[in-house]
Amino acid sequence: MTVWTSTDIAAATGGTASAPFETVGVAFDSREVGPGDLFVAMKGEATDGHHFLTQAFAQGAAGAIVSEPTDHPHVRVRDSFDALQDLGRAARARSEAAIIGVTGSVGKTSAKEALFAALDRGWRGRVHRSVKSYNNHTGVPLSLARMPQGMRAGVFEMGMNHAGELAALTRIVRPHIAIVTAIAPAHTAFFSGEEAIADAKGEIFQGLEPGGVAIVPHDSPHRDRLIVAAQPHAARIVTFGFDKGADVRAIESMRAATGGSFVTARVGERELSFTLSQPGAHWVSNALAVLAAVDAAGGDLGQAGLALAELGGLAGRGARFIAPLADGQTALVIDESYNANPASMRATLAVLAHEPGRHVAVLGEMRELGDASDDYHAALAEPILAARVEMALLVGEAMAPLGRALEGRVDFVHVADARAAQAVLADRLAPGDAVLVKGSNGVGLSRVVAALRGGT
Repeated sequence: MTVWTSTDIAAATGGTASAPFETVGVAFDSREVGPGDLFVAMKGEATDGHHFLTQAFAQGAAGAIVSEPTDHPHVRVRDSFDALQDLGRAARARSEAAIIGVTGSVGKTSAKEALFAALDRGWRGRVHRSVKSYNNHTGVPLSLARMPQGMRAGVFEMGMNHAGELAALTRIVRPHIAIVTAIAPAHTAFFSGEEAIADAKGEIFQGLEPGGVAIVPHDSPHRDRLIVAAQPHAARIVTFGFDKGADVRAIESMRAATGGSFVTARVGERELSFTLSQPGAHWVSNALAVLAAVDAAGGDLGQAGLALAELGGLAGRGARFIAPLADGQTALVIDESYNANPASMRATLAVLAHEPGRHVAVLGEMRELGDASDDYHAALAEPILAARVEMALLVGEAMAPLGRALEGRVDFVHVADARAAQAVLADRLAPGDAVLVKGSNGVGLSRVVAALRGGT
């Protein structure tokens, strides 16, 4: 399916096409370019995409956006970054899809993926989403630019770590439906407190289209603050949660034999019972937000329930696998290695608590927590004890306060980095263990997960 022609690209960006060409996708990382893609050669602080034009075309690029001369088929523009923004806006302007924006301190990528699956179950092949965690000033316009015409829905994740960022992103996305999954301490080094984080997340509502729907976590202490942020921009505000006052709520939720949850939810005046494949109360909350969005978009709630039952874990965000050990023995690994903040740490430790076997927690430091970092790390001691963790492997300098809080209470080892953690775990892992691996992405615990997958 053609996404852009050279004529369309030139019209959207104000550039000049060197020759006619058609593209089926868009990428700004040359390593991700596939046959028929448009490669956007951008100049960054560390590198210049123009240096990778030959590689991009060797991998099958059909054309490029450039700001420097090249012999490859291209559209020449003044600035490639601005051109990507323009291309994203043009994709949004031509689309008749229901556009859904997702943000939150925790759960936004998981909710985005679950919402995509729920809508795609009913509108197969006609739902678009942002991939990976492309949720910033380059990732959002890229995700929009990749959206083909003729979609029924588009789901876009938006992130931030400073005030004002979401306001800019949401005005590009212009969602018909905007979701805030949850508010929690994250990037607190850049905010005065959770109220300021809530205000920054509430910026997503500023881009709502006329008649738009705001979806807000009812059980959050910041619910009313989010509602106030939404009121000037939303025609309707829908709350989700466990409390009876929520518009979309869990009437009943219990652990399923498969390890997930069996949920009965009320969506307005309707009730829906479904099995949620992913375990934990945080995933039930995500599912309620998804149902609220599916309903607002005019999707099929029954199909959404089936999709939630089939949903697999995301790499780095809850994926599970059996790690091979010596002599044919195995251990369960819960891969939460992509990111961490105090709320998500507590939620995933609560999931670990229900697993059989010895509980092992490989926990990397939580970053960007500012002056309260020591307190946030030390406070993890209680959820670790509640999860009946028998061996904790703490990774990173910022974990020192947690080590002091665990002294004499839990067997733990504190190491400097992921490489050292990998070596310790290789010696300490035992058959039948349930291992949670979680930390901020910069700690690099994905290396530990990769080693466990390979049994090395």
